[in-house]
Amino acid sequence: MDRILEVRDLKTWYNTDDGIAKAVDGVSFSLGRNRTIGIIGESGCGKSVTALSIMRLVPMPPGYFAGGDIIWKGKSIVGATEDEMRRIRGNEIAMIFQEPMSSLNPVYTCGAQIMEQIRTHRDVGKPEARRQAVELLNLVGIPNPSERIDSYPHEMSGGMRQRVMIAMALSCGPELLIADEPTTALDVTVQAQILELLGRLRAETGMSVMLITHDFGVVAELCEEVVVMYASRVAESGTVRHIFENPLHPYTRGLLKSIPRLGARKERLNVIEGNVPSATRLPEGCRFAGRCPLADSHCREAQPPLLEYEPGHQAACWKIT
Repeated sequence: MDRILEVRDLKTWYNTDDGIAKAVDGVSFSLGRNRTIGIIGESGCGKSVTALSIMRLVPMPPGYFAGGDIIWKGKSIVGATEDEMRRIRGNEIAMIFQEPMSSLNPVYTCGAQIMEQIRTHRDVGKPEARRQAVELLNLVGIPNPSERIDSYPHEMSGGMRQRVMIAMALSCGPELLIADEPTTALDVTVQAQILELLGRLRAETGMSVMLITHDFGVVAELCEEVVVMYASRVAESGTVRHIFENPLHPYTRGLLKSIPRLGARKERLNVIEGNVPSATRLPEGCRFAGRCPLADSHCREAQPPLLEYEPGHQAACWKIT
């Protein structure tokens, strides 16, 4: 498969008052062209920092790259200059952030913000940029786009603002779209519409998608590949079929068991006991050992490597046989 993005042993750490926070600590995965990968895990596991690292948007300081590499279309971008990254951001890799109200500038119309994005990367005048912006709003399902282009963010619903963010991300035809919790704070009906929109746009444009979420239902609907993260590291990765039909890591199994099932009213929800360790106080051994029912002294003392157990299916656990 033609790999457009490779993340190799990435380490993104932060200097904090409590010590070094290892937000991303040795993460590896790759993504092919016209493929969708889901990055899943609990809050604080390093999903968003991984995405920000790819975009080179981690504030430095206090953050810094402590090791590893990010290969974009065969070239490392960890050491790229800021001018090089400005050409890549938006033009080749675009990102949808999880809070559209805080991502959109409240004092500019939505159309003006899309037009600015277009003119930053394309040599077009205002009339052509406005025409393209109207087309994009129509593409993402905004009704009356020629009128709504002059609306301010506060004049739109949460779902409409998210569509504006998607239109802005698509404005320069990126080859990779990173969607960080794109349905957060939206009601169920609007969530379904946004997910359907992302799936349709990927099919129509041929772009790759990196979807960050904590919802296995979203992963099952949109993704072909999955990376399960826990405490700044990859616990398991594989195809959707691998993860759902044959989960190897105890953490992945716990997540899947905790999904509510229709018709199971009298059953108590399964929970994973304990809490995720702090990024500034990570254990020496397996990060999940303190919550794992299978853990023994070896698990607590030595960190398991991420190994391939069948083609395309990897896991980091001492208890896999």
